[in-house]
Amino acid sequence: MRKSLRPLLAAAVFAGAALGSAAPAMAADPTGDYAQFKYCPYTNPAVVSCIVSKTTSGSFKLGNATVPIPASNPITLQGGIPDAASGSTAFYPAVGADTLSKTKLQVPGGLLGLVDTGGFGGALITLFNNAVASVNDVYATAEIVGAGSFNLNNVFAEDGIAVTLPLRVHLENPFLGSGCYIGSPSQPVLLKLTTGTTAPPGPNTPITGTAGAVSFNDAFTISTAAGIKLVDNAFAAPAASNCGNTFLDKLLVTPAVNLKEGLPAAAGKNAAIMQGETKLGSKDAVVASIP
Repeated sequence: MRKSLRPLLAAAVFAGAALGSAAPAMAADPTGDYAQFKYCPYTNPAVVSCIVSKTTSGSFKLGNATVPIPASNPITLQGGIPDAASGSTAFYPAVGADTLSKTKLQVPGGLLGLVDTGGFGGALITLFNNAVASVNDVYATAEIVGAGSFNLNNVFAEDGIAVTLPLRVHLENPFLGSGCYIGSPSQPVLLKLTTGTTAPPGPNTPITGTAGAVSFNDAFTISTAAGIKLVDNAFAAPAASNCGNTFLDKLLVTPAVNLKEGLPAAAGKNAAIMQGETKLGSKDAVVASIP
């Protein structure tokens, strides 16, 4: 009963918004409870609902490395979606802000845990030792590199792909240079997140998400999924590339990163768990709040 009612409740919340006309460009911002949807692309006529999703716990595992997501450093996904009843799963990017926040997550172990120095020698090992002595910390930042998707019906039904995110992961430390990435626009880390149960290849085993506890404001113009959990452990992770500060560095540092982290990593060796709170707001209500 819980799963079957959720799509109906979601449809009820946003059915009224589908009847509104496209809003003109606004100079001011949404106010009150709708201020959180400030960066929603509400002037796009295809948008019916605004979305702000904050991930406050979970982790990313790519190959051998697992990076936790702390509550003190949340990841925000925001934008707009069409009418769920239309069958479209389009996700429209935020306007005036990052669609996916560039949240820097600390990599456990830093450089010492990230790079296999077995092939290093001479000046390179000296540089590495100096880097570890001064700034061992490494930060990983997930960046969206293509069009994502959002299936509201699947979110509430807890079945099928709910959110698709093509990502690359920026690894940052002075020793790694400015262009060290796992994935690229042409070969992204492609997450197909679900609130249901995954079916990964081995050695991974199924994990289960949840749509969380759904509540509504008095006007039924904002819905909140508290404790929503999106999961995927059936995706592949490409190799890191362009790590190091000089051409010679990159010939050794990039392979050293990939060797230590087990990259590229086939499907069944990676996992993404993103848990937090998702809010959906009627575009018409958002626009109506603008003075």
